[in-house]
Amino acid sequence: MKNILFSLIVTLFLITSAVAETPAVAPALDARILDLQSACDIALANNPSLAAAEARVKAAAERVSQSRASYFPRIDATATASRINLSENDYVISLAQAKILDPDASINDPGDYYSAGITASWIVFNGFERHFSNLATKYGQTETKAARDDAHRLLLAAVAETFYRAQLGRENIAIAEADEAFNQRLAQEARMREQFGTGPLSDILNFEVQVNAARASVITARQGYDLALTGLAALLGFENAMFPANMDLARLSPEATERMLLPDLNNQMNYALTHRPDLVRADYTFKQADAAVNVASADMYPDIILSASATGDRVDDADFRNDDFGNTVALTINYNIFAGGLTRAQINEARANRMAAENMIANQRLEISSEVNKAMASLKASQEQLKLQRDNAKLVNKNRELVEKEYAAGQTSLVRLNEAQRNLVQAQGRLALARVSLDNAWYKLDVASGRNIEK
Repeated sequence: MKNILFSLIVTLFLITSAVAETPAVAPALDARILDLQSACDIALANNPSLAAAEARVKAAAERVSQSRASYFPRIDATATASRINLSENDYVISLAQAKILDPDASINDPGDYYSAGITASWIVFNGFERHFSNLATKYGQTETKAARDDAHRLLLAAVAETFYRAQLGRENIAIAEADEAFNQRLAQEARMREQFGTGPLSDILNFEVQVNAARASVITARQGYDLALTGLAALLGFENAMFPANMDLARLSPEATERMLLPDLNNQMNYALTHRPDLVRADYTFKQADAAVNVASADMYPDIILSASATGDRVDDADFRNDDFGNTVALTINYNIFAGGLTRAQINEARANRMAAENMIANQRLEISSEVNKAMASLKASQEQLKLQRDNAKLVNKNRELVEKEYAAGQTSLVRLNEAQRNLVQAQGRLALARVSLDNAWYKLDVASGRNIEK
């Protein structure tokens, strides 16, 4: 009778604990689910570093407008009003000079003097410096846009890395909680056995130790999860880097069949070498350097400037009339004959900068090719690891179930059960890591090729 009663109680606990062993970190019903795409969209809208890059793009656009202004004439207007009090000597000299032209002339002292004028000047030719300077600023604008796009690419890479780390942290919490629930159940069964006189106290103590170890793992996993959420909140630009309480991460989804297939390496490489924004940036840096060579060479040509001005002067009042104004039209040619080798040195410096920029392009192409190859190798390894860890987790789980039944029937030791449970927890952890690593490997390949900025 005692054995029958004990069996009924144990069966009841097995049924009621099935739910407790199922790992779950369920969001609140009104929680907002944050998937990776939503996280990337929020980061692009809120992150201050990307806003700074956007401001630099606007500044570059204004530099283009400044450079374009040199194609238009410059018009300046001037006006002067002054009151002059001559010294005695200056008065005598000025009066004498005035009487040479008009014996009846007189000079007001102090006197009021007014002048007004307008001047227009236009650069007709300056050795193509204007053309190549304008071209360089346009290249600079495109280079700045590419820099912004690269900041965009790297920001999204950081968001994805932190997002996947948070997802892994949550999986680790669920695994540790399931381990705690399993050992709590066995500890309760051991207490019942001890009460019925069919189990030792040492079994109870063993399972309580295992429960405490699992709780410690839960604490560690929650700490990692919270740290990942804090980092993610900072990247998304949330206030005070705090993750909203009503927001929860999307759960890991089962991998689709195509996620277990390798993409074509040549396609990935060609796309990266065509679209990666840092390579586009390097290319336009070279174009700027090439334009700078032509700007420096412009000093070997003459400058031709057309100018015109109209100026007028009045004494005692500012009531200007047509006969108060005179005008000048001039065509000026400036040609430097010797400047101590300055022009040649400037040209050589610009050529050296162009060579450096050209070498940077070659180096950037090598780095990009290396990144794509590494990302492909990482993806292949992640796919193989996931397949292996999924199969292994099934085997370890089946083994744990068999050992648990053997222990309940008194056919194996407590040490063997502890080992089987520990192996299961480790296998579940490796499986969770493999699942997250696969998603992360795919995203890193998109980062390496530059595709992630188009998603």
